[in-house]
Amino acid sequence: MRVPLSWLREYVDLPATETGRDVQAKLISAGLEVETVEQLGADLKGPLVVGQVLTIEELEGFKKPIRFCTVDVGTANGTGEPQEIVCGARNFAVGDKVVVVLPGAVLPGNFAIAARKTYGKTSHGMICSGDELGMGDDGSGGIIVLPPEVEVGTDAIELLQLVDEVLDIAVTPDRGYCLSLRGIAREAAIAYGLPLRDPALLDVPAPNAFGYPVQVGDPAGCDRFTARTVTGLDPEARSPIWLRRRLQKAGMRPISLAVDITNYVMLELGQPLHAYDRSRVQGAIGVRRAEQGEKLTTLDGVKRTLDAEDLVITDDRGPIGLAGVMGGANTEIDDTEGTTTEVVVEAAHFDAISIARTARRHKLASEASKRFERGVDPQAASAAAQRTVDLLVLLAGGTADAGVTEVIAPSAPHTITIPANHPDKVAGVDYGRETVVRRLQQVGCDVYGQDELIVTVPSWRPDLTDPNDLAEEVIRLEGYENLPSTLPKPPAGLGLTGRQRLHRRIGRALAGAGYVEALNYPFIGEHVFDQFGLAADDPKRKVVKLVNPLSDEEPALRTTLLPGLLGALRRNDGRGSHDLALFETGLVFHPQRELRVAGRLPVDRRPTDEEIASLTAALPFQPRHAAVVLAGAREQAGWWGKGRPADWADAVEAARILAREAGTELLVRSGQYGPWHPGRCAELAVLVDGTEKVIGYAGELHPGVLKTLGLAPRTCAMELDLDALEEASAGLPKGPKISTFPVATQDVALVVSREIPHADVEAALREGAGELLESIRLFDVYESEQLGEDKKSLAYALRFRATDRTLTVDEASAARDAAVALAAERTGAVLRGA
Repeated sequence: MRVPLSWLREYVDLPATETGRDVQAKLISAGLEVETVEQLGADLKGPLVVGQVLTIEELEGFKKPIRFCTVDVGTANGTGEPQEIVCGARNFAVGDKVVVVLPGAVLPGNFAIAARKTYGKTSHGMICSGDELGMGDDGSGGIIVLPPEVEVGTDAIELLQLVDEVLDIAVTPDRGYCLSLRGIAREAAIAYGLPLRDPALLDVPAPNAFGYPVQVGDPAGCDRFTARTVTGLDPEARSPIWLRRRLQKAGMRPISLAVDITNYVMLELGQPLHAYDRSRVQGAIGVRRAEQGEKLTTLDGVKRTLDAEDLVITDDRGPIGLAGVMGGANTEIDDTEGTTTEVVVEAAHFDAISIARTARRHKLASEASKRFERGVDPQAASAAAQRTVDLLVLLAGGTADAGVTEVIAPSAPHTITIPANHPDKVAGVDYGRETVVRRLQQVGCDVYGQDELIVTVPSWRPDLTDPNDLAEEVIRLEGYENLPSTLPKPPAGLGLTGRQRLHRRIGRALAGAGYVEALNYPFIGEHVFDQFGLAADDPKRKVVKLVNPLSDEEPALRTTLLPGLLGALRRNDGRGSHDLALFETGLVFHPQRELRVAGRLPVDRRPTDEEIASLTAALPFQPRHAAVVLAGAREQAGWWGKGRPADWADAVEAARILAREAGTELLVRSGQYGPWHPGRCAELAVLVDGTEKVIGYAGELHPGVLKTLGLAPRTCAMELDLDALEEASAGLPKGPKISTFPVATQDVALVVSREIPHADVEAALREGAGELLESIRLFDVYESEQLGEDKKSLAYALRFRATDRTLTVDEASAARDAAVALAAERTGAVLRGA
């Protein structure tokens, strides 16, 4: 929200010596985020005056049209003679009043003006456009043409209000009332202890039966609708300079008088308005939900297909506007032909959630929707309509119709009961009852009671819903900087939990293995499950849906980390990074079987164990997962040798890295699931209390999935459940025992059926070899016709070592033979060559 300081002073008598920086400090102390203070015209120096074009000579022989003009600037040039100026713009004519900068002046950007020869003529100054004066877009697209009543020689700096300070305020979602000069002025008045001249305090006529007919079919979506009519407008009337300048300083572009007035009142009071060309509205104005598939062309020229949840404004033909978001093109005020002489002014209050969802659904954020979704004062609608009518009468020569239409759904003011010392308990400061009551009254609340206060919340503060909100208002107005700094006293010696330590070790291990961490939003759309090829009854399809999602395309919490990681992979690949290895550790979310409502925890004491348990039971089940994705080269080629592409084995090795960090033995066998290639997928399992538990999958992704997601061929991925991995862990990994005695290496090649997993053979060899086995490694897989059609050869390197002696050849051979024997018994393995 951009707030010109000159405009703010209309509602609060700020000290004349107060600068924008001073006001910024006060508002920041009151809890507003004032990001910058823009100094308009700080580097502008005159003379800058109003001139009248006397003659125009077209200069020929140049690549672009050039005009040599004489301009009457009065006595501003010291001689009273016409000023000779060369100009390339063509949107002005003889007799027009323009803005002229004379030699010796300095324009924004330190652009000094002097007489200079150009295009064969000497130009003594310049005829200015809005951009050259730092005014921004004024809608004319060229030279500023002033109203004819402005006198020649007038100081244009003062006329155009070029010198000002503008506060740029980042309004948080809970402070919607600050999206108006009225709201900011209220905060400034409180901060300075000054009275507020509320612009909404107007004499408003009572509703009657003569107003424009309005029918509200959805009172829940629209609880207030005010309609006023103004006739006899001058279609040639244009917005005055002061109105255009205030809009420009506030960051809005002037369009036409009627539209500029509605925008001005919206900025002033915070109430979005809409003006309809009465001659283009057929029948009564209505408010209802759209029918699925209805069409509406909005003011931006886009034909939109409406959703059944959209709230629309209608007439006898159908939708004429997207309520609270944007009007329709079929009732637009015609500014090009200047035929609009009667307008119907709409000032309504719409449901915040409905407007927010409509704006997101249609990707149509507007100034109106931004205010409605943050909360608009419903009581200000009639005042905003009256203010609009007054300005139309004053500036466009219209006549206010006697009819006043107001459709209001009954509602009671919101009241909150709060102990008078509640803010004291929350802040740890003794404010006292008088301070609490005074601060709440400054906010606009009506307060009654002694020890127990009954507080009626003002209509412009829908964010105040419970005692803690009121406590926050007292604390912020008393000054956050005045709160004492109190360090919490945690019990000593606890440190990180085992889960936290494992999480950190895993992150370091994956980073050390060459992976880059990519953090993603925990939101997904259910269409990804179809892209992954998951079965209809797959547990991952059961999601927790958000009531108010950031995006309608991703309304659910993730049940897998892969969609976010693969999306990051696709974005990076599309930007030229083709060799990628990414990882993420984070929570996934599964709904509880029984839906429970979470209670609200107290803030003036520590919650009890029962309260925390009740809150935890209402949350979704949230296990922590780890996932990696790989694409492109895993090892780069160079002078040192050939490179190597990432493959399924790298994804499996990533899982082994995690298992080693957890001190858990990982069981790896052939598997098939969802997005993975059925022939290149490994199932990952661990032993929990003697029972195997599948905790994830790793391998190459299915070509169909890769094509659907737009990913590179042979992309690989791994995902597993970290909590299940920790559950199977024996605790912190133990450091290896270092032996000073030499190692004895024995190689064995076993022929087994092709269907036998390598993991089964390795497990049998490991168990059969006994305590002398230090490590085992599969170094070759061989298949040939000589072995048989359904046979394969697995070659292992076995390392034996004792901690107290040097092993003899017989001891190593005996251990090897025992390992082979157990493998033969369990898997039918035969020693190759035997």
